[in-house]
Amino acid sequence: MRVSPLTAPAQAVPVFFISIFLAVSTLGALLLYAMWRVIPIHAWDRGKLLSISLRQGFLLGCAVDVILIFHLLNLLNWWITPMILGVFIFIELALDH
Repeated sequence: MRVSPLTAPAQAVPVFFISIFLAVSTLGALLLYAMWRVIPIHAWDRGKLLSISLRQGFLLGCAVDVILIFHLLNLLNWWITPMILGVFIFIELALDH
């Protein structure tokens, strides 16, 4: 099914954000898993590393989607981006403990 963002933005925009979320989450989780394997800060097994990397990839995908939504609505300034990323970093820190 072809959906043009010019003729059907109600269908194209949500699909765009879902695809960006999935791409960033997947790539982020894979890269974070590789990074945690190369830089072993903790003595965790592979299952724990995978679950942490998936959670961090999910949060990274959410952060990128929120930043893109703010940009789409013309609400994004240079200082809002670190604030959005800070919120997701604090969520990760809270879930880590």
